[in-house]
Amino acid sequence: MGQPIIELRHVIQRYGDHTILKNINLTLEPGKFYTLLGPSGCGKTTILRTISGFNQVTSGDVLFDGHRINDVPANHRNVNTVFQDYALFPHLTVAENVAFGLTLQKRPKSEITQKVDQTLKLVRLAGYQDRAISALSGGQQQRVAIARAIIMQPRVLLLDEPLSALDAKLRREMQYELRDLQQRLGITFLFVTHDQEEALAMSDEIFVMNNGEVLQSGTPVDIYDEPINHFVADFIGESNILPGKMVADFQVVVNGQQFECSDAGIPTDEPVEVVLRPEDLTLTDLAHAKLTMTIDTQLFRGDYYEIAATDTRGHSWLIHSVNPAEDGETIGISFRPQDLHVMRLHEKEAEFDARLGTYEGTEDADHDQP
Repeated sequence: MGQPIIELRHVIQRYGDHTILKNINLTLEPGKFYTLLGPSGCGKTTILRTISGFNQVTSGDVLFDGHRINDVPANHRNVNTVFQDYALFPHLTVAENVAFGLTLQKRPKSEITQKVDQTLKLVRLAGYQDRAISALSGGQQQRVAIARAIIMQPRVLLLDEPLSALDAKLRREMQYELRDLQQRLGITFLFVTHDQEEALAMSDEIFVMNNGEVLQSGTPVDIYDEPINHFVADFIGESNILPGKMVADFQVVVNGQQFECSDAGIPTDEPVEVVLRPEDLTLTDLAHAKLTMTIDTQLFRGDYYEIAATDTRGHSWLIHSVNPAEDGETIGISFRPQDLHVMRLHEKEAEFDARLGTYEGTEDADHDQP
């Protein structure tokens, strides 16, 4: 790992009686796409505001290129922000919006014109210089907001749920465009979303947050395949999470039955939770089934059927299958040992907390901002 561009060390942020950020530790490397992922009110936007300089931390340090910037004002930090509502000026043209920062710096008019043209070309809006903001689609307005941010050549671009106002098809298209733009620019993106699919599709690394804490960080594959606790497993994609018990290395009991798994090093007879993703479950005949259950209902999702079922012990299951089933039918399911992911109830979380540092407070984060 090279020199980090941004570091948050033991950052705590309080607003009155509310603790919004609880001992946040995270590191951003140059040229990567990072995502803060979590439910509304978990502290994601507060982290962006802390990095950009709009918030002063209660305690802890914010570092840029290894230098502490707690007291550096927002306009002197080499970061820029794309806001959820874009914050464009409706009375200015596209070119005037994009040029706004350079105009404030009193750059020569010829330089501004040249950079605006180059930047609009970069975001695929060449020829839109004289358009009114009101004449643009939502996706085009978002591109203008991004152009206004990147024309200032920030080292870090902060994006606060910039896709949330777009319809589903355009949102998916913009995911590709943002990822492509980040790779072409080679600057660090820190993206905020509560959309798990969006985070998994776009990110080099994800920070999963809840109640003002970073619960887990890693690549999308790491986060999806190896969730650290119940919240992460449940929040990232669809999951079947069941109580279990380790009986030996690579052997776990679930639903009263012993199965081979890919986990080892957990004490014998330790209670655990076992995760099985819906897409890892295969419908099979009862003679070859590892578990049997009854179909409650199913929904056609286009490329698969989403099947809700109940097993013989009353646990609810979600199954993704390319083949339909009949409501009320008794079916068998099968899975591979590597499809069973075992989560320890306490120790695994404690190990992660030890790496991040432990927060001793008791307050909960109720919202991102006061």
